Amino acid sequence: MTQRINGWQKAPHAIKALGGFPMYLAKSSLDSNLLHLIYFRVSQLNGCAYCLDMHAKDLRAAGESEQRLHMIAAWRDAPQYSAREKAALGYAEALTRVAENHLSDEVYSEALAHFSEAELIDLTIGIIAINSYNRLNIALPGEPGTYVPGQFAAIAH
Repeated sequence: MTQRINGWQKAPHAIKALGGFPMYLAKSSLDSNLLHLIYFRVSQLNGCAYCLDMHAKDLRAAGESEQRLHMIAAWRDAPQYSAREKAALGYAEALTRVAENHLSDEVYSEALAHFSEAELIDLTIGIIAINSYNRLNIALPGEPGTYVPGQFAAIAH
């Protein structure tokens, strides 16, 4: 594989520009663990090693169980996830794979059944954010395994 530019080291201005997402979401009523679950699953779908490492560590630091982390790829059949979490995961997958299937009325309605309109907007922003970060980290990767839980918490405030 060709050596790539480390965006975290060489483009702090670009990282700062994306910092608007966590600042916005820090004011959201959405639970941060739910957002990290979404970030973790979307990062799996996108194959972003840096983000998988980051969000797994943040979830563990917040008390998330190893079982739920291991089962997230099969969330539809896993009883460890609430109906609300499943609605969010389905919505996140649909928006991440929008070019394949678009966003069905069924997935949208299920999400809206579990989230207020304001929460659904915030969830959408969270999904946009993680997809943006995934693409940055795939094109201009940081070094997977180097993240320390809470390392970027200051960006959110």
